[in-house]
Amino acid sequence: MHIDARDLEDESLIEGDICIVGAGPAGITMALEWINSPYKVILLEGGGFEYDERVQNLYDGKITGHPYYPMKSSRLHYFGGASGHWGGMCSTFDDIDFKKRDWIDHSGWPINLAEIDPYYKRAHPVLDLGPYEYDLAFWQQKYKSFVPLPLDENIIWSKMWQFSPPTRFGEKYRSTIVNAPNVHLYTYANVTIIQANGSVSSITEVVVKNYSGKQHTVKAKYFILACCAIQNARLLLASNQQVPAGLGNGYDLVGRYFMEHPELKTGELWLAEPNPLKLYIRGELRVRAELAVSAKMQEAIRLLNGTVSLMPISISKKLQPAVKTWQDKDPRKSLHSFNEDYGKAYKKNIYQYFSSGNTHCYGLYTRIEQSPNPSSRVVLSAEKDELGMPRANLHWAMTSLDKWTIRKLNELIGQQVGAAGIGRVRLAEFLLDNNDNSMPSFTSGGWHHMGTTRMHNDPKQGVVDSNCKIHGIDNLFAAGSSCFPTGGAVNPTLTLVALSLRLSDHLKERIKENIIT
Repeated sequence: MHIDARDLEDESLIEGDICIVGAGPAGITMALEWINSPYKVILLEGGGFEYDERVQNLYDGKITGHPYYPMKSSRLHYFGGASGHWGGMCSTFDDIDFKKRDWIDHSGWPINLAEIDPYYKRAHPVLDLGPYEYDLAFWQQKYKSFVPLPLDENIIWSKMWQFSPPTRFGEKYRSTIVNAPNVHLYTYANVTIIQANGSVSSITEVVVKNYSGKQHTVKAKYFILACCAIQNARLLLASNQQVPAGLGNGYDLVGRYFMEHPELKTGELWLAEPNPLKLYIRGELRVRAELAVSAKMQEAIRLLNGTVSLMPISISKKLQPAVKTWQDKDPRKSLHSFNEDYGKAYKKNIYQYFSSGNTHCYGLYTRIEQSPNPSSRVVLSAEKDELGMPRANLHWAMTSLDKWTIRKLNELIGQQVGAAGIGRVRLAEFLLDNNDNSMPSFTSGGWHHMGTTRMHNDPKQGVVDSNCKIHGIDNLFAAGSSCFPTGGAVNPTLTLVALSLRLSDHLKERIKENIIT
């Protein structure tokens, strides 16, 4: 069922069993899990079904620290959320990503890979992915041309990726959600305040507003924040009428540990003999590999996790850093600029490159997990948006370990290529000075907002527990990548969908125990 909140009478009361705030990949995934259940689900979306400039402007804010994309255009504020400009890249976290690593401050999840693995499998059809297989041997049975570089797998291995079409949640799941009798989707329903009981131990209601000037109240038994890392933190911090520091922020952790995946060109691979490297170059297939540093080597030399993708040098040289092409506050214009640059560099060169047989040189493109940093954070601005809510400001801050990891990862690949006698690696100039630990201004991110309500069973070290429940509040949860304590070296969508499925299962068990009436 769909209701436009602008059409409701002012001061309407909306009641249900479960209230999900945000209809992006996390929120829609959760809503799908409750279709045909005996419970009334309220799904709140701040925008409509299409882009609305006035609604999008609610996401505007300032960027400080390392250069980043404009706040307003790094997320989409309508049904389907960021899946509207998602690239579709998917892979699983590695086992080491969940572990406490003594060389990485604030690392470690309270769950492990085995606990999330069944949900990865369930997430595959949600994202229109192929078989739940990330083992190279499986794909080599299907594609004989998938021959890895002859490197020592104890140091550098080939990590498999799959590609969603990509799934546009707003398009694929709109009719399913709208036609679900027990799911009540309210568009133009921006949550501006979360209200708790007198002891701030339970949430009683949320207040929603829209630019028609109307305000409504939503009451439910359980509330889930599924708004993305920046907006989840913003909502908790702005709900400060009862607790000055904001809800769930007793230890000043809400908004901290914002993470991205630093991404940038880091060098060139020159092979002695031509090799099309079909395992690593994505053509028409929806699968490929990237070079990854092994867990054993990460521990031995105290690295963050990271991967390196390969692209023909004629393409690599022409591609501009995304942080330079995506600088318009209007996400439609930024996307056009980004796609135009990509099209010029890639589409006009890829087939010519391979047909020429000149396949001996490739650009190296590195992506790493960001070291968790409490100084990298989302805070509230003194400026307010049209609905009277403080805007969110982002301070993106990295550490010397980030730069060091990028340098060492590429050096390791160079050493392995040389040891195998197959060629040489030329490092990018910004990696040559071992004493320079700063990240270059052209470092891009993947639009992968993570952290800000990090998961830890100790409330002094995390905002949510292992079940994504806000510490100290018995019916308020966070969904999505805002719960990630560390970001792994892969795009977050597959993992955040898996976590959303896991959270849905947990809530179903809680409801059985508590028996909602």
